Amino acid sequence: MEVQAFYERYPYPPPIDDLAAYRQRWQDRERRRADFHLFWPTRPYREDHSILVAGCGTSQAAKYAIRWPAARITGIDFSATSIRHTEQLKRKYGLDNLLIAQLPLERVGELGETFDQVICTGVLHHLADPALGLRALRSVLEPQGAMHLMVYAPYGRTGIYMLQEFCRRIGFRAPEGDIGELLAALKPLPEGHPMARLLREAPDFRSEAGLADALLHPQDRAYSVPQLFEFLNANGLRFGRWLRQAPYSLEAGLMSRIPDALRAATLPLPDQYAAAELFRGNMMRHSAIAYRDDHAGVPRISFDDDAWLEYIPIREPDTVTVRERLPPGVAAILINRAHSHTDIFLPIYPRETRLLEAIDGKRTIREMLASESERDVARSLFERLWRHDQVVFDAAPRG
Repeated sequence: MEVQAFYERYPYPPPIDDLAAYRQRWQDRERRRADFHLFWPTRPYREDHSILVAGCGTSQAAKYAIRWPAARITGIDFSATSIRHTEQLKRKYGLDNLLIAQLPLERVGELGETFDQVICTGVLHHLADPALGLRALRSVLEPQGAMHLMVYAPYGRTGIYMLQEFCRRIGFRAPEGDIGELLAALKPLPEGHPMARLLREAPDFRSEAGLADALLHPQDRAYSVPQLFEFLNANGLRFGRWLRQAPYSLEAGLMSRIPDALRAATLPLPDQYAAAELFRGNMMRHSAIAYRDDHAGVPRISFDDDAWLEYIPIREPDTVTVRERLPPGVAAILINRAHSHTDIFLPIYPRETRLLEAIDGKRTIREMLASESERDVARSLFERLWRHDQVVFDAAPRG
């Protein structure tokens, strides 16, 4: 009840009433196609799937209904305030494909439905029993469905947890406290404090609701990479991939510069991911794609055999190509603007330029080869593009 009262006072994310730009952005079919194959690389593209947004807040379910107009979207939240704001967006934008219910996540089974996709971001870590919530979500996920989970990560939130404890010690609590007073009290933070940069730069802390959600939430925990894998495995799910995988890769950014003698490339992937989290030290959240542990075959992208030749590469929509002021011998630099880690970028070399420009979202890699002699170059390029979140693959069987 305390958490529910908190969100009635501080609805989160802060309510918005204009989704016109969002709608325009998602009218691009290739953007939707890239999003679909991120979750289901081996399934044929479709737009009429069913999506549950669990803990939908003030606008998330409405955004999914706009993103996927042919899909069936269900949004649930235990906050009457959040449901009311979502209903307003539904009416304003004529979202007939959206069903909204005021319902705690743990009781999602009362809907009497199952879903192809379950979205639950920023919710489980606020539950009194996160495992109970995750099992409830798994129970409504179709056997071949996909789940997108986001939970807090501990190391990048060190400053937040320090200030949470500060607020507790001085007796500053929501909803009685004045957020403006708290913000004023934090302005003199020493420059070296782990929270100083976040207060200065993070968009979340520019709103009363965002600051309250970070510092005054009555229930909050975080998961390191090993804890997240244990959490998934203990509750009937299997890790598929990270939503953005480059920050966890030993082949991207600062991690790629570690001397070979110290690199962990021979470790199992979960241990590599855990090492990356510790090396970076500033991850504030983990966004993962997971599948039921009885899934007939968790979709995997692999370059270990010749299957990659039949993949159709699709450029991620948030990527940009830089062609000016480049290092010697580099033809272009690729950057995914969705990355918050500025060290992650991908150099493209002259011998790879033709293949990069040949990506049209229609042809397989094999069809893009000018000759068999390009095969090794193509294999290296497309694996790097994939690991750096520059492409997703349509690997669905042809015919």
